[in-house]
Amino acid sequence: MKLKPIQPRVGSLKRKKQPQACALQCPEPSLCPLNSLGEGKMARIRRLVSTPELNLRLREMGVFEDQRVKLLARPSNLICQVCNVRLAISDELAGHILVEPLPPQKETQRT
Repeated sequence: MKLKPIQPRVGSLKRKKQPQACALQCPEPSLCPLNSLGEGKMARIRRLVSTPELNLRLREMGVFEDQRVKLLARPSNLICQVCNVRLAISDELAGHILVEPLPPQKETQRT
């Protein structure tokens, strides 16, 4: 008796949606360190992964979870805008701030 090979049915299996991967090829989907963001890019802070003392100090300066941040420049330190305030932080410290990159926003014209 010959067995027929099983043919998969197209469209019969439902696939779970995978979380959208970060455009920067970060190891964890949708989370990247702030220092991997490009100039002019916006992101939402998702997690602070430094020491408790340093996390507290960052929160006191307005750098906390769910806050939007924009990377303005990166000469020797990173210059970020958080809550309409510009902050300069070291590249090492920016590596302890995990962010979710946001899609580019369309500029609205004011008349």
